[in-house]
Amino acid sequence: MTIIAAADGSALGNPGPAGWAWYVDDSCWRAGGWPHGTNNMGELMAVLDLFKSTAHLPEEPLHILCDSQYVINSVTKWMPGWKRKGWRKSDGKPVLNLELLKEIDAALVGRKCTFEWVKGHAGHDLNEAADDRARDAATAYQAKRQPNSGPGFPGAQTAAANQTSGDSPSSRDTHATGVVQADSASKNNAAGPSSPLQSATAPLRDLVPPAFGEQALFGDQDQPDLFSVMDDEPDPSFTPGRTKGIDAVIEQERELLDPAVRADPFRVAELLHPDFEEIGSSGRVWTRAETIQMLSEEESVTVDMEVMGLAQLDTSTALLTYRSSAPGRSVLRSSLWNFDNDQWRLRFHQGTLEA
Repeated sequence: MTIIAAADGSALGNPGPAGWAWYVDDSCWRAGGWPHGTNNMGELMAVLDLFKSTAHLPEEPLHILCDSQYVINSVTKWMPGWKRKGWRKSDGKPVLNLELLKEIDAALVGRKCTFEWVKGHAGHDLNEAADDRARDAATAYQAKRQPNSGPGFPGAQTAAANQTSGDSPSSRDTHATGVVQADSASKNNAAGPSSPLQSATAPLRDLVPPAFGEQALFGDQDQPDLFSVMDDEPDPSFTPGRTKGIDAVIEQERELLDPAVRADPFRVAELLHPDFEEIGSSGRVWTRAETIQMLSEEESVTVDMEVMGLAQLDTSTALLTYRSSAPGRSVLRSSLWNFDNDQWRLRFHQGTLEA
């Protein structure tokens, strides 16, 4: 029987007090966290702990519901390329959250697993349940108390105890197997300083990447609680320059209005020039990082696009003007595209509300 579970992470401040959780039903879920971590760490840890918690059922397929494009793409698309490059990205920089990713890579061996993207905060029962528990864990660490770790997966405690009995595990073993243990104290939300939950998560506190420190197309609202954007990692399925003609500008602008693309910070990063800026209707200047961040966290809205003009200003520059329409909102827009590194990338954008 396929095990269907949602996995989610939460960070208050990002980085800041952070939590993670996976959820099957009210009698089968797990949560944990750190005093200082990121949202992406939480998302990854939820997936990793789900693998570890079901390791005693290797023949059971896993179907993981996840609202993080970063996690899904990391596991299903980018990890093989990272491994071939010695766990480095295409720019030569080390992959972030490396230890968590290596643990997930090892946990995948011999397992049947599929991922399904679900939109966060959209009323999906399993996703909402995992999100609530991850946020509760982050809130617990913010309040300097142990979170409710949950009942765990049936049989996981026994399997983990048998696997580690008589051993003196290394730090990696503690992280890999201890995290699925749940003694009576942790079940009753009374885990002490030496609880399996605490010992399992403690090594991860040093894995927190630097804060991005910015929020972030085509918007003009304040974002009070911002999630950090990880370093851009090009999607291997996207071949730069796949459409070199000027018509690619329209195609790619439409992509930036597509809710699925807007929710994927890595695809948005591919479409935006490194020096991208936007001037919103209020006169505020948005940076590339702020734009990527804002799009990844906004509510999904269908936007229609009416092309008004497309002109190639020189061999490497194109100007697109159009009207975007959404319920109760019409905006006249201008986008300046630059042919950079054998592909069109958006260099500048400005929108003006239509009366």
